Amino acid sequence: MALVLGLIVSLVYMMSSENKNYSRDFAMTLVFLPGIVAIVIMLIGSSTARALSMAGAFALVRFRSAPGTAKDIAIVFFVMSVGLAAGLGFITFAIIITLIISVVIVVLAKTKFASGKDNQKVLRITIPEDLNYAGTFDDLFNEYTTSWKLEKVKTTNMGTLFELTYNITFKDNITEKEFIDSLRCRNGNLNITLSMVEKNVGVVL
Repeated sequence: MALVLGLIVSLVYMMSSENKNYSRDFAMTLVFLPGIVAIVIMLIGSSTARALSMAGAFALVRFRSAPGTAKDIAIVFFVMSVGLAAGLGFITFAIIITLIISVVIVVLAKTKFASGKDNQKVLRITIPEDLNYAGTFDDLFNEYTTSWKLEKVKTTNMGTLFELTYNITFKDNITEKEFIDSLRCRNGNLNITLSMVEKNVGVVL
């Protein structure tokens, strides 16, 4: 039953992923993780000695993976809870929580709950060392963005260049190419990088 419920959660996770952007390995892990948790709980039972032995065994294992999103972390806790309930023998409870939370996940995904406009970007501009960056691009930011903030300044190329990192939010119906072309006229046609805001969340337990 733990494996069946894990399969349901995995299918729900794949359905709720934007543009089908999910890891196959992670989806497979969601299937068998509840079964593993259920097995561990069944082996431990009510024995304190077994619990301590199992904890020592798992302490020897180091898991390495790329940081996941907040949603991925929540899904992992979800399937572990399902496996815990199944391992303790609360099958009906495990089925109920799986169905309820799965429905909530699908509804939130289909209604695009809390999805803001995808206008936030990270802008990196390379400028020569003799260019005073304070206020140099303010008029362009005011024209093309609703908000902007200088996050970091660092030297590159043996100190002959500066790299400025901004968090910006574009106005609606703005052409990014026009914005970049305007910046190129100010920074001497040096490197300019425009990328998405990093959304991954790293959690250390």
